[in-house]
Amino acid sequence: MQRRRFLYAHIDHSNTMKIFKKLLKIVLSLFGILLLTALILIWIDSRGTGYLKVEKEGAFANNSYLVQNVNVIPMNADTVLTGKTVYIKEGVIENISDKFTVEGVEIIKGDGKFLTPGLIDMHVHVWDEYELGLYLSNGVTAVRNLWGLPMHLRMKEAVNNAEIIAPLFFTTGPKLTGPEYIGDDNLQLRSAEEAKARVIFYKKRGYDFIKTYYGLTPEIFDAVVEQAAASQMDIIAHPSQKVSYNYHFKPQIRSVEHAEDIIQQPLNYVLDTIKLKEVVSDFSASGTTKFCPTLTVYNNIYQILTNDKILDSENLQYMNPLIRKVDSQAQFDRWQDSKRTDRAIVGSIKAQHEFHLKIIREMHEAGVPIICGTDAGIGVTVPGFSIHRELGFYKEAGLTNYEVLKTATYNASGTHAVMENMGSIEKGKIANLLLLNNNPLEDLSALKRPELVFVNGRKINRKQLNSFEEKAKNRKNLVVSGFRYAENLIREK
Repeated sequence: MQRRRFLYAHIDHSNTMKIFKKLLKIVLSLFGILLLTALILIWIDSRGTGYLKVEKEGAFANNSYLVQNVNVIPMNADTVLTGKTVYIKEGVIENISDKFTVEGVEIIKGDGKFLTPGLIDMHVHVWDEYELGLYLSNGVTAVRNLWGLPMHLRMKEAVNNAEIIAPLFFTTGPKLTGPEYIGDDNLQLRSAEEAKARVIFYKKRGYDFIKTYYGLTPEIFDAVVEQAAASQMDIIAHPSQKVSYNYHFKPQIRSVEHAEDIIQQPLNYVLDTIKLKEVVSDFSASGTTKFCPTLTVYNNIYQILTNDKILDSENLQYMNPLIRKVDSQAQFDRWQDSKRTDRAIVGSIKAQHEFHLKIIREMHEAGVPIICGTDAGIGVTVPGFSIHRELGFYKEAGLTNYEVLKTATYNASGTHAVMENMGSIEKGKIANLLLLNNNPLEDLSALKRPELVFVNGRKINRKQLNSFEEKAKNRKNLVVSGFRYAENLIREK
């Protein structure tokens, strides 16, 4: 009898193992199918952006030109150098002078047009390569991506290896938050030791900068700053509400983001002009930290509140489809719900935007360097196109055209050592340039549709730039964008 019970137990265990093995095979098969599907979709999507591949477009291989009879706006001074010849040699500005010739170099006739440095958007969120073409089409020749994922490291590598024609690409790692700020779009730090380990890890992975976010306590914040200095990584700060606002004015922190956070934190949601002066004074006294206002993304709340059809607008057709379906819709629903429960919300959002303009004006007057950033790629803030609205707000705040243009060129390039070789037209600088029909120092709208864009000396004409927009419009890569986002949950957490 005892032997029979043992035999039954043995048989039951054997059946359980068989069922387990069968289920394991099913799970592994499903995972394999999912992985294969992801790889196929990613391959198809990469084929869709083949128009950016340098090897497929013969003209992109050339990065040496002679631009004759052009009016140069150097941006290291408020001036126009008329009737100049600019020699671009292997992607670098070799000479700027009066008439001269160089044998064996393709000549571009400037015909009295205007040559400016390419624009730099210092706060973007990139979701696919289609967006890189949108930035170029709008004259943006360098971007600072502030929500780093593994796909961004691949983009950066492709740009650096001249595999694709794209803006120069710099990126933070994933957003670092405190233990209470939960979300799959950031990384929660629970101790100083963990904070230091993450900075070291992101440096090793190849990210350019560290981004600090909500909820960092003084102990964790100090650990991030200390390790970032040791690892020689600049910090970009989205203010943490766990420390005072002036806690962010440290040499390792190269810029503080968002005008709205000044109102939310040190001003405690009150449009307090007296308290603002204290904040501006502290900012000015820091001497090393720049201010990136991102006015456009906040103003877009007002656009959502006043335009019930904004999600159907043509501009939104240039957003990544996953972002449009998830984030754009979520923000639209949130603010439309707020309008139904609070009739005063439209007026208060408008008033805060106007206060943001005052912040810009006072920061500028106090000598705080302002750098242009749009927060493009989230909500309804469209990549590329949004930079012209952002610059327009700075003009509205009282800056001259030269001062406005400086925020997206000379000021921006001076934020990080790795960007110092751009932002002005000088010998030895990278040839990231725009050829414009009109003078942006007289009319900022001249920046909107460059005749030619040079990135690393590679020339892109207006017809090609238009095609970049057409390719990006209503693209069908929602699922593959989801796979790329999911990769972050596996590799970076």
